[in-house]
Amino acid sequence: MRHVTFRQLQIFAEAARALSFARVADRLHLTPAAVSFQVKQLETISGFALFERMGKKLVLTDAGEALFGHANVVLQALHDADAALTALKGLGGGRVTVGLVSTAKYFVPHLLARFQSTYPRVAIHARDGNRREIIDALVKGDIDLAVMGQPPDGVDVLAEPFAHHPSVIIAPPRHALAAAPGMALDVLAGENFIVREEGSGTRSLMERCFAAMHFSPRIVMTSSSNETIKQAVMAGMGIALISEHTVGLELGLGLLETLKVDGFPLMRSLNSSADHPEWMQVRYGRGDWRSPRYRASDPERRSPSSDCRS
Repeated sequence: MRHVTFRQLQIFAEAARALSFARVADRLHLTPAAVSFQVKQLETISGFALFERMGKKLVLTDAGEALFGHANVVLQALHDADAALTALKGLGGGRVTVGLVSTAKYFVPHLLARFQSTYPRVAIHARDGNRREIIDALVKGDIDLAVMGQPPDGVDVLAEPFAHHPSVIIAPPRHALAAAPGMALDVLAGENFIVREEGSGTRSLMERCFAAMHFSPRIVMTSSSNETIKQAVMAGMGIALISEHTVGLELGLGLLETLKVDGFPLMRSLNSSADHPEWMQVRYGRGDWRSPRYRASDPERRSPSSDCRS
């Protein structure tokens, strides 16, 4: 049966349902002779008679009954495949896996909610981790799209900026410098710093920018969790450099304060010569990928106070 065509199966299935070559011919805009020819071709390929006449009635043989069941399965599978591909093309369905660096999970869900309301039949899977983990997943093909502050070096990716990404130094409201109108970074030389772990984008930003400013922080604790860092700062353990996106609620409730340090907020850069340091949406490999599937939304942009270039 390997040489059977889709058209032959389609005509046979219609004939098996209608039990009339004339009605099938009318339905498919063919001549009765053309329908009969296609059925004869199928009988030759299968080696069995598929129809027989009982008086004036056309009926299926046992072989015809068996083939009819399998033909329906094949035709339905092809119909389902066509519908699935059409749905993907028109964003009527499908699945997308989005990788979020730890900081991005504080605002990307709001963008995904807007995307989902527009494309409700697209299943979204969100995977979070630190920068190193998300890059690894991107390279392995485990995720379709990554949201991070800076694309990885030495990896074939396509990246597109879509929002500014400020990082600030936070302190508890009762901190001695919380109300200061402004200060140089050197004023913080005696402060305890709580920092993100190696491999995170925030840690990389801190090391790169503090080195450029000839500043060495006194690190008293390292954590892989933004929540733990915020709680430690609120407890008075120290101060921290952190993405402003992660502390909106705490700043609004007066649980944390942003220190007004010269040159801050720091802004993440695509590369050392970037003029518009922003959040990036990144996809592994080449090609024209910037479709609505990967454009959840564009948050409102605001001007950065400063850049940090390595």
